[in-house]
Amino acid sequence: MIQPINQQILCIGEMLWDRLPTGAKPGGAPMNVALHLKRLGRSPWFASRIGNDQAGEQLLDFLKENQMDTSLIQTDPELPTSQVLVCLDHHGNATYEICEPVAWDNLSLSPELAQKAASAGWIVVGSLAARNPVTRETLLKLLNSDAVKILDINLRPPFDRKEVAERLLHNCDMVKMNDEELARLTEWFALHGKTMQEQMAAVCLHFGVKAVCVTRGAHGAAFYGNDSYCEHPGYPVQVADTVGAGDAFLAGLIDAMIEKRPPEESLARACAVGALVASREGATPGYSPAEIEQIKRNDERR
Repeated sequence: MIQPINQQILCIGEMLWDRLPTGAKPGGAPMNVALHLKRLGRSPWFASRIGNDQAGEQLLDFLKENQMDTSLIQTDPELPTSQVLVCLDHHGNATYEICEPVAWDNLSLSPELAQKAASAGWIVVGSLAARNPVTRETLLKLLNSDAVKILDINLRPPFDRKEVAERLLHNCDMVKMNDEELARLTEWFALHGKTMQEQMAAVCLHFGVKAVCVTRGAHGAAFYGNDSYCEHPGYPVQVADTVGAGDAFLAGLIDAMIEKRPPEESLARACAVGALVASREGATPGYSPAEIEQIKRNDERR
């Protein structure tokens, strides 16, 4: 179904500080995906832009501490490093106040970034990074490649514009979203389908994408591709917070797809990674592959 030219992954988009009630933690969906891929044994490239400030320097230090390549991190001479205010409800579900403009709104198409995109087998982008024209046009140019292009839809008000999502969707091979975002797309584009499977099939048909993955919080996830549908109920865990759980899920899914696991097995792997991260504070907690397998084994004993 999806045939990458190689296993190299390039993640592009925002990097920032999540200002949580418990303190500041590094975040940003594409950065989180890259870090989780690193936790899973991959060597992803990550491209973003920070401000010429202490917050940016601290984010660079964080990436280096996690053995991430920082050669594609640009520094903006004027715009600041991004800060996001995160509020958690009593279930640990997060809402976000995302400031603008910030450095990642001004990501430029450098020769180094263009070369990496041209040689990558997988490119992962998020819709939030496309909220402003400079980064949006950079992303669209980078998506003109032979890589498998994955879009992570993040419809965060007020940065949830129909026309931006539409342009990105028409330029990607696979899209990951949550069930609320699927409902929004179905309404925006008058897609037909009463069931989730029918709606996911309609997304594939309307935008020409090859696969759709929908997360459903505590209820797991569903995958549609190549006229085939599967779902997983998820793994029950004690939730610390949901920040970064969807990003961890996507990293787990990509990792399993690179290994050419079947969709059902890939979805189970992704759900286990997402559940593990939801059980811990912050978007990128430390963990080992053995802990992911333990999540699955605990569920088998129920």
